[in-house]
Amino acid sequence: MATSTLITIIVIVVVLIALGVGLWLMSRRRHLREQFGPEYDRTVEAEGGRMAAERELRAREQRHEKLDIKELPPARREQYANDWREVQERFVDRPADSVGEADELVTRLMRERGYPTDGYQHQLRDLSVDHGRTLEHYRAAHEVNVRSSGGQATTEELRGAMVHYRALFQELLSEEGGR
Repeated sequence: MATSTLITIIVIVVVLIALGVGLWLMSRRRHLREQFGPEYDRTVEAEGGRMAAERELRAREQRHEKLDIKELPPARREQYANDWREVQERFVDRPADSVGEADELVTRLMRERGYPTDGYQHQLRDLSVDHGRTLEHYRAAHEVNVRSSGGQATTEELRGAMVHYRALFQELLSEEGGR
């Protein structure tokens, strides 16, 4: 075989391998973007680049795979729905207390579904795998709840927090199996 033929074959093989790796990386990035929604871009910014962010998001997926996320029985769903209605009804008379109760109710629902609830940042990471599109609601509600505990939130902000908590609450309540 001539040297030029061998070089041509090697170049073709290298180009095909590079193309395959490139397509694989694009496919993996697309999967992460679809899986995490807006959380993908937020993580890229927080981690300082795509490679670090994608490593972090894959680690979240691996941790999430080990969780035992379960569907709630209809009776428990109904009880949570009733609890939520009661929290909302109390908002008129006690808005700040209701936002705190909404946070507690969401956390309790997460725990019962099988999400670890040991710390807000961990909750965000664990929820991001299945709830990346709703996570901004949770962040916004939590921020108002923290400010409210110091008496620094307006009634309108508290109302907004309830709306934000409700978005995640409904998704957690209606979701089947978490996957």
